[in-house]
Amino acid sequence: MRGIYIHIPFCHQICHYCDFNKVFFKNQPVDEYIEAIGMELEIMKQQGISFHEVETVFLGGGTPTSLSAQQLDRLLEIVHSYVNVQALREFSTEANPDELTYEKLVVLKKGGVKRLSIGVQSFDNDLLTKIGRTHGANDAIRVIEDARKVGFENMSIDLIYGLPGQTIQQWQDTLIKATALDLPHYSGYSLIVEPKTVFYNLMNRGKLPLPGEDVETEMFSMLMDHMEKFGKKRYEISNFAQPGFESIHNLIYWENDMYAGVGAGAHGYLNGQRYSNIGPIGKYMEQVNQFKRPVFQTNTVTNIESMEEEMFLGLRKADGVSIKTFEKKFDRKLADIYGETLKTLIDRDLVELFNEHFKLTKAGVFRGNDVFQEFLK
Repeated sequence: MRGIYIHIPFCHQICHYCDFNKVFFKNQPVDEYIEAIGMELEIMKQQGISFHEVETVFLGGGTPTSLSAQQLDRLLEIVHSYVNVQALREFSTEANPDELTYEKLVVLKKGGVKRLSIGVQSFDNDLLTKIGRTHGANDAIRVIEDARKVGFENMSIDLIYGLPGQTIQQWQDTLIKATALDLPHYSGYSLIVEPKTVFYNLMNRGKLPLPGEDVETEMFSMLMDHMEKFGKKRYEISNFAQPGFESIHNLIYWENDMYAGVGAGAHGYLNGQRYSNIGPIGKYMEQVNQFKRPVFQTNTVTNIESMEEEMFLGLRKADGVSIKTFEKKFDRKLADIYGETLKTLIDRDLVELFNEHFKLTKAGVFRGNDVFQEFLK
């Protein structure tokens, strides 16, 4: 196990595009939930799951920064009880700009958090309102200034393109303002309209004016060109970083390695099994308080499924899939398993072989989902 993901399912505002497991903060048993996180970690420890060699901890949500400074402090205290935080390669938390106060930044820094992943999404205030965000562009700038004062260097911001009504010019302006902050890491995602979201309901009623596919493709191209211009290397389809500032925790996912998922609705991958925890907070806590792991369902990953995941997750990375790593992990020749598929993709100029790695071509980056589908047969 290389990493631990801890899910904090509370939000003061639900974004219109979000389909993650979350609830409004008000009237929720937040303090009790934090203690339940500690209980779940204790149950896992008692069951022989070791956190000794964990490389990363990632606090996600929901919104971890919806917690008060005191609640964050208690959560970090619990993490320290089970993880050697000083030995971690990376300790990250997601954050909302308007919730990340100077006091919370101090608590996070003191508690060993090394990396902030800040949900900025856009620097256009009108767009931020339309997508359900409660912060403004100035909040994002302020929180980065405050974080630097506290001593944070490793920071990332998330940006979204393909938003309803978003123009090329708005996206260009956001990219310019984002890179003016000179952060070591940026993530840029195209909007995906998921079921059970505000945007999904609007789309079904014909009231979601999304940019066309051609506009979205142009926005993606602008993202890549702009990040390259400012020295941020694309190391995964949607992620850009200065050398040495790649997200180690996310690389665990893309390298198809094991990690623990802790908290209501969290997903994990341990001992050859992918699992998801119980989602409703009350039922999650009820299970944990009975000293039972709150696992909702498990799926034992077969060897062929693991090889499929190795390919379509690994191809997301700019470095692609290492032939040597694949064959060491599975004790099979890559060419014997996927030789014909890869030959077809190479002939279509979607994949190339470079330094004993199979990787997406420039054209393949734009058609990544088509490539990944070839390994899900």
